[in-house]
Amino acid sequence: MKMIIGLGNPGKPYEHTRHNIGFDVIDELAKRFNSPLNQMKFKGMYTIIHRPEGKVLLVKPLTYMNLSGECIVPMMDYFEIAEEDIVVIYDDLDLAVGKLRLRQKGSAGGHNGIKSMIQHLGTQEFNRIRVGVDRPPAGMKVPDYVLSRFKTDEKPLVDEAITKSADACEVWLSSPFLEVMNRFNGA
Repeated sequence: MKMIIGLGNPGKPYEHTRHNIGFDVIDELAKRFNSPLNQMKFKGMYTIIHRPEGKVLLVKPLTYMNLSGECIVPMMDYFEIAEEDIVVIYDDLDLAVGKLRLRQKGSAGGHNGIKSMIQHLGTQEFNRIRVGVDRPPAGMKVPDYVLSRFKTDEKPLVDEAITKSADACEVWLSSPFLEVMNRFNGA
């Protein structure tokens, strides 16, 4: 079984904000697989998809970003999923809007959701898809920026990034993550 995790914050005020790009990718995958996230466990919404490659768990932690690990690790334990069988999708301030960066390990880079994941997993070695949201304009605080919505001219780039992230997740179901990285990095 594999697990695809999108990081974000629950609730209407946070929908489609920069910080919720991970949730948006999970929504795209749920739509593709015709499998809404309608189950709850360990402070998270999820669905199980049966694919030729095996079962896939799509997950949105409902713990708010800073506590994402509190949801994911118990779910991994319950479904007996190893670190190498997860991929985490989240926003990245250091990448231009819409750019992707796939990695197999690394630090949190200041991202509180990833800090929580690393703390609860006890390792920095897990697959991730970072989706660029760019830096805030001068004078705007980072928390305000990541909780803002994308500008109209950014929307096509964001939509393409969501599509490509979902594509990368689908390819990962039947290919090693290293191959997926080679194919999608910088997209």
